[in-house]
Amino acid sequence: MATTKKVTKISGSENSPQGQKSTFVPTEEAKGRASQLRLFSILLWILAIVAEAGAIYVLIKCQKPIETKSWIWLSALIVVDVILVIIGSQLWKKANRLDPASKKDKVKFFLQNQLGVIIAVIAFLPLVLLIFTNKDLDGKQKGILGAIAVAALVVAGLVSADYNPPSVEQYSEQTSRVEELTGGNTVYWTKSGTRYHLYDDCSHINTNRTEEIFSGTVAQARELKNITELCKTCENRAEKALKEKNLTKGIDSQQPTAIPPKEESGTDEQQ
Repeated sequence: MATTKKVTKISGSENSPQGQKSTFVPTEEAKGRASQLRLFSILLWILAIVAEAGAIYVLIKCQKPIETKSWIWLSALIVVDVILVIIGSQLWKKANRLDPASKKDKVKFFLQNQLGVIIAVIAFLPLVLLIFTNKDLDGKQKGILGAIAVAALVVAGLVSADYNPPSVEQYSEQTSRVEELTGGNTVYWTKSGTRYHLYDDCSHINTNRTEEIFSGTVAQARELKNITELCKTCENRAEKALKEKNLTKGIDSQQPTAIPPKEESGTDEQQ
């Protein structure tokens, strides 16, 4: 039974030929979007390092003990640094979902997916070291300013890390699984969902809270919502349907072929 909810098809979704299992290759459109996002990320990260340099400059030039004005400048630059690093990292992770790396090259895979963490270290560690090695700061000032900088480093690093990085192999495996079960590469998901579905009438996405269902490829579910898991209910339903289909085929193939009756030959008897 079809769903009564509004189903919105994501543009650019294409089904692979039935039964074809191949390595995932992002579309040219996805590659182009990924390149733009990575460019924006790099620009934001450069600005973050500039903000760090500004904080270092203020720290070196400010009078000791640190004046209120200098405290405000240092705090503001650190906050700006955190924001720029985090936004850049989020854009970078989105780009990686559009154009994932392959696990075959372990170094590239790690660098591409955890570059945000590396940038976070670059954007804060020099400032942290300078604070704790600065002989002009007293213990209290080092403690307060150092705690702020360390907290910024930890927050930026944790948010920038990708704990479930996408890969070409993962996309290929998930797509092949969907194609194996359904013969195509169309899945369904919702705005707040954490799994993609094989049927638009699945009970998990046809609730009172659901206003709209989106359809597209496995890769698009990952790109747009970072959904990586297949609904178990849909998977079991598809497996059952596939078994029944194969069983029906097997029974039909074992049915004996009807032999047409032979036509009687001869002539009619004459009266």
